[in-house]
Formats: sequence, C-alpha cells, structure tokens
Amino acid sequence: MKTIFRLTIWVMMSFVINTNGQSNMVSIKGGTYIPLYGRDSLKVTIQDFDMDVYPVTNQEYLDFVIQYPKWQRSNVIKLFADDSYLIDWISDTAIGKNQSPLAAISNISWFAAKAYCECQDKRLPSIDEWEYVAMANENLPDARQLKTYNEYILSWYEKPKTFNNEIGSTFKNYWGVYDLHGLVWEWTLDFNSVLVSGESRKDVDNDSDLFCGSAAIGATDLMNYAAFMRYAIRGSVKAKYTMRNLGFRCVKDKIE
Repeated sequence: MKTIFRLTIWVMMSFVINTNGQSNMVSIKGGTYIPLYGRDSLKVTIQDFDMDVYPVTNQEYLDFVIQYPKWQRSNVIKLFADDSYLIDWISDTAIGKNQSPLAAISNISWFAAKAYCECQDKRLPSIDEWEYVAMANENLPDARQLKTYNEYILSWYEKPKTFNNEIGSTFKNYWGVYDLHGLVWEWTLDFNSVLVSGESRKDVDNDSDLFCGSAAIGATDLMNYAAFMRYAIRGSVKAKYTMRNLGFRCVKDKIE
C-alpha cells in the first residue's frame, strides 16, 4: 500500500515539475489594467512575463533547503525569518507527518521566498503583475465585472483560513494559472509598497488618491473589496513574518 502511495505521489509530482526540477510556467501577455485605486489616468502597463502555474510546494521547498542549507529552519538568520518559519516541519529536511508534498508551502518569509525564486533564476511577481493575472477567471482575462466571480473570491476570503492545501485544487484561469484565489495568500516582490510604489506605478506615487480613504471612494468595481483585503494583508506583514496560509510563486522576465 505504501509503495502504491509513493508511486502516486511521484507521478503527480512528475506532472507538476519539469525536467529541470522547476515548476511549469505559462506565458502572460502584457497589457494595461486599472488597479483598485484606479481611474483611467492611472492605468498600469504590464510587460510580458512568465508565471509559475502553481504555488511552490512543500516538496519543491524541501529540495531547495537541501541544496541551500542556510535556509533550513535551524540555520536561517533570524533577521530573515521569525520563529514560525517552517514550524510544522519535523526537522530541517523533513516536512510534517500530516503535510502533503503537493501542498503549497507556507510559513515562509518574504526573504526566503525571494531567495528561492532567485535560485531558480526567477523572481517574485510584483503586486501589479499578480493582480493583473488574478483578474482572470476560466474564460476571461478580466472578470472583475462578473458578480459570480467576485462572490467566489469573497467566499474564500470569508472562510477560516487553512493550510496544507494541495496545489491545483482551485480553477485554472484564462492564462493557465491555478490557485491565485482559494488556496493561500501569496507574497509579492513589492508587498510593502501597499498602495504606493513609485517604481511599479511610475509617476503616480504622489497622487493623494492612492491612499485608502479616497481610493475606496474611487473604486472601479466590486472586486476592489477583495483587492483591498489583499492590500490589507500585505500592509500588515513585514518581510521576516511567516503565516500558515501565506505562500508564494515565482515569475520570470521574458528574454528579448
């Protein structure tokens, strides 16, 4: 029975991971979108990039810490991760007994997530890149005007958060990306910019409408309520923090 179980896990992981040991990626065609604080004059332009199909898994992160021991629980510098880092693992190189290898990794700090992506020759997505892809449902690149889609997202936000959630258990969106909603929260590269980021939002960083009160008044659609919740989460954490329902995925710039 154990042999069958291990074989099943191996087959499933082979589906998720390519020959280089990295998660499969899909191409995201760039464009413009209006973020939650948006007006037409504040459109953000997204360049083409590749994104991981799934969040990083327990197994993938285990492989990472084996290769890079400085990110193991007993070795990580406390400046880069709080005391809850990988707290459910049995040891530095063994996940918890009740944790699935295919579950999205959590209890990971921003520093650790950033390092993981960089070691894969990737990076964390910017807030704008993540939000741009997260607008999509199964059939549309921007489904924010659909009441049913908003209700689906908000229903997850209202539920008590869990962890040890296996990847691929939510829908595949327009871009071919899974689990942006309904699995775990996800780190972004510029999470601590919250509503203001001069780099990602170019010359709009001094606009007073970017702050929460005025932004709420100018909300472009119902999905902004869910977006505000994501921004609230991002604004409440620090780079060394870890949470049982906070994971990550990586992206990669297109090579011209």
